[in-house]
Amino acid sequence: MELRFGPALSPPRGEITPPADKSLTHRALIFGALANSTSEIHNPLTGEDCRATRRILEMVGMRVEESGDVWRVQPATWTTPTEPVDCGNSGTTMRLLMGVFASRPMSVEFVGDASLSRRPMGRIGLPLKMMGAKVEGEKAPVRLTGGTLRGIDYLSPVASAQIKSAILLAGVRAEGETSVDEPEQSRDHTERLMEALGVPLTRCRNQISVQRAEWGGFEFRVPGDISSAAFALCLVAGSPGAQAVLRGVSVNPTRSGLLDVLAHMGASVTRENERAELGEPLADLVVSGPPGLKPFVIEGELVPRLIDEIPVLSVLATQAHGTSVVRGAAELRVKESDRIAQMAKGLRAMGASVDEFPDGMAIHGPVALRGATIDAHGDHRLAMSFAIAGLLSATGDTTIRGADSIATSYPGFVDDLRTLGVTWSEA
Repeated sequence: MELRFGPALSPPRGEITPPADKSLTHRALIFGALANSTSEIHNPLTGEDCRATRRILEMVGMRVEESGDVWRVQPATWTTPTEPVDCGNSGTTMRLLMGVFASRPMSVEFVGDASLSRRPMGRIGLPLKMMGAKVEGEKAPVRLTGGTLRGIDYLSPVASAQIKSAILLAGVRAEGETSVDEPEQSRDHTERLMEALGVPLTRCRNQISVQRAEWGGFEFRVPGDISSAAFALCLVAGSPGAQAVLRGVSVNPTRSGLLDVLAHMGASVTRENERAELGEPLADLVVSGPPGLKPFVIEGELVPRLIDEIPVLSVLATQAHGTSVVRGAAELRVKESDRIAQMAKGLRAMGASVDEFPDGMAIHGPVALRGATIDAHGDHRLAMSFAIAGLLSATGDTTIRGADSIATSYPGFVDDLRTLGVTWSEA
């Protein structure tokens, strides 16, 4: 599928409620499957990635009743799947469920689409093997045989919430204590849910330790996804005089680095109606576009707090007065696509000056972007980032090939742009 965006004919102004947080929907389903009684998930994300997690958990006995925007989850019975479990394009599905299934006496083969089959899974398999599971395959297909696990102390080579979560989910059924230590703190959704559900858990700097535990059913309203909200936030920030309100967005400190960067660039971002859901903070965000943007530097501990937002921030950097730099983000090369290479290639096609590094890039601005034809390479965040680039461009239409990938996380993306009053040429 192709989408075409010309330069925005009107600045964004109004309010939207971004789609539910993808990471939290995955985890709510998993924690519901592991609970010992019924749970209710309100406002789940119904995109393809979360459907993959739900479908696989239903294969092992979890039951879900839908009523409006509520999923009523009955715990899994842990029946061994009779066929390979297909994770589609979802790395979160494969990695977290490897941790879940590792503690069960079952053999499972994990498969995925062409994109997911290129992504590294050995980083999950290694600690699970150390705990006692049998894991074969550095990339999908991955064959896992679970059973009785023992706790380990694991030093992760990278800050990754998926590695950490897989180990902790295995650890709640392992003998003894399981610890994960990271070089920097990654997003902490798993730990927050565990703490809210009464799981014995300790934190010491970037180390998380967990004991064997069980929990009861719960009720959880999934906050809006800041990674999805990022596209509207960056569009507004790059449109002088624009203003928008985004309702009910997750502002978890391990995920909200985007807000810090936007404030540094000169955009006004304020939080209203702050509250929490099972330990997850959320708020309404009010953002307005300044007359000019400052460049940014993203490196070190900031990287894991906004790793998924770097593609759209690199688009916004083309409008800043100076050179913006991203360093320490080599993880972007093993996402749904090589996001460093593809963002650099696409932005250059639109007239930007970009220097590419092994672990990041430098973007020189400001530049008047021009329309181009972009291949999203099956990557939803690339597709949406270049849609924003097309809207911020000065001339020409931007055609995005492979835009059907947007349904992975944000099926209502185009509708929300229109809700904000954004219009563009679609000739």
